Amino acid sequence: MARIGYARVSTTDQDLDIQLSRLKAEGCDIIRSEKMSGASREGREELATVIEFLRPGDELVVTRLDRLGRDTRDVLNLIHECERRAAFVTVLDPHVSTRGEMGHLVLTVLGMVAQMERRFIKERQREGIERAKATGVYTGGKRRINRQTVHELHAKGQTPTAIATALRCSRMQVYRILASA
Repeated sequence: MARIGYARVSTTDQDLDIQLSRLKAEGCDIIRSEKMSGASREGREELATVIEFLRPGDELVVTRLDRLGRDTRDVLNLIHECERRAAFVTVLDPHVSTRGEMGHLVLTVLGMVAQMERRFIKERQREGIERAKATGVYTGGKRRINRQTVHELHAKGQTPTAIATALRCSRMQVYRILASA
């Protein structure tokens, strides 16, 4: 039986050290981490690797439930996948595990709270942007995709789907960039 830790932060400028230290202190044999949004499972390759690696009796350990995800359905699906592999999920803060029936109930409620928190974050962000626009401070978000690269790949005959996969973005972003030219 292995204890496998998973740590996640949303952006590249955030630090994983506290989560990694806590998972090591809890005796996790293996720890995987990534810097990706928890809004969905898309693109979270380390999490997919952890789930795939789980064997019967293994335990997936996270410091907080929102490290698994901020969408209740995604979190419950992850827990279900772990259980199909006869593995357990343990959240350290607050300490809850799927080893018991009460743990399922608590994790479901915590998943709903994480999703609600995500909605609050987006609402506060939207309000802040509106205030910044009203005062003339808002300049828009920083571009995460190199537009020139998109155009070069498209000129070489790559499809928007292939470009999106190569640049780890959505096809819609590729279509928008191509349409704006």
